[in-house]
Amino acid sequence: MPATIIDGARVANTILAQTHQRASDIATALGRRPCLATVLVGDDPASRTYVRMKTNRCRTTGLDSRSRHLSASTTTSEAVALVRALSEDPSVDGILVQHPMPAHLDERAVFEAIAPGKDVDGVTQASFAAMALGGNGFHSCTPGGIMELLDAYEVDTAGLRAVVVGRSSILGKPVGMLLLARDATVTYCHSKTVDLDQIVAEADVVVAAVGRPELIKGRWIKPGAVVIDAGYNPGNIGDVQYAETAERARLITPVPGGVGPTTIAVLLRQTVTAAEVASL
Repeated sequence: MPATIIDGARVANTILAQTHQRASDIATALGRRPCLATVLVGDDPASRTYVRMKTNRCRTTGLDSRSRHLSASTTTSEAVALVRALSEDPSVDGILVQHPMPAHLDERAVFEAIAPGKDVDGVTQASFAAMALGGNGFHSCTPGGIMELLDAYEVDTAGLRAVVVGRSSILGKPVGMLLLARDATVTYCHSKTVDLDQIVAEADVVVAAVGRPELIKGRWIKPGAVVIDAGYNPGNIGDVQYAETAERARLITPVPGGVGPTTIAVLLRQTVTAAEVASL
């Protein structure tokens, strides 16, 4: 029986409707709307598109947005200075530094310039530590969105074997921590993992987040598994071989329309939360 397709847009719209109401309430309390500042370095077309989508979604959800665009020749110190200025600006509630940044920049240094209370994209070391240890902090948005999808489709991960293919600091590693907190047994894999096919074949939940088109083959998937494809490659191709996987999985996310919408929804929800905390 073909897999049920996980409708990320539907899940995201539910989150955004709740966020819109909260944004309206906090605007009344603050005398201004919650504000998300975005920082884009360089002219990558995909990054420009992502920033535009987030800006548009802010407008329709009752948030203000502030965009800062730096040239591709910007130095790390210049980017850090801008992010620190935004961190110190009381009219800014959340900061998103669009990634990836140009290769010559120290991306981690730029991320760490974000004040933890405004790290609504969950990219700082402080946010990762808080998430991993169960403390108060913002989740990385894509992992947070993935957990929203699992909840919406009533996937109880307790006792399940989850395989995460990917180990980035803003996707693979944090989603594994969130699954572990839900009592899943988590295995991390990556591009150098030996016998990847055999490991994936034992998974009840597969999260593909390695950034290689169709790396995960349909024939590897355990019948009835839940497959979350967090990859996005040129041509609207994910990290999972979609058609073949959909014949074996119980649930599967499409690319696009799966993980992406909930990523943005979580970003805006966390921006409103940051504004609420700042108003206390």
